[in-house]
Amino acid sequence: MNMDAPVAGRALVVVVDDRTANGEADQTGPLVTELLTEAGFLVDGVVVVSNDEVDVRNALNTAVIGGVDLVVSVGGTGTSPRDVTPDATAEVLDRELLGISEALRSSGLAAGSLDAGLSRGLAGVSGSTLVVNLAGSRAAVRDGMATLTPLAAHVIGELSSLDG
Repeated sequence: MNMDAPVAGRALVVVVDDRTANGEADQTGPLVTELLTEAGFLVDGVVVVSNDEVDVRNALNTAVIGGVDLVVSVGGTGTSPRDVTPDATAEVLDRELLGISEALRSSGLAAGSLDAGLSRGLAGVSGSTLVVNLAGSRAAVRDGMATLTPLAAHVIGELSSLDG
């Protein structure tokens, strides 16, 4: 990456997965980090939590308080009782951005990623941070990040113009 290039913002990745939280290798965090870095973000790190509503909410709140521009959570967006990421996210958001979550589902379905298309994932703003839930498969992450990156840049630009 060109060090003189403008930075899109600071980002944090939250992986929501019981197996990864219990020590299995993280399959999605490095991929999201790579895609965010390619899009010009400085990635502060990857936080791994279990599918627990309090743990997810705490991780998201910590990122918002830490002042990152974008938090991308991966996993926990499906229909099983353990999939609580959207429920925790709803408690963190000040305003929901339905267009982003709809775009992620639509592009996911078009790409043949059923878990992305059926995701209950949310997107919205908490303070001056954009928070986005992606489904946990690598296909959903790849497609979701391609859809999200230009939208995130626009939202972050709007939010940062309010700060100045």
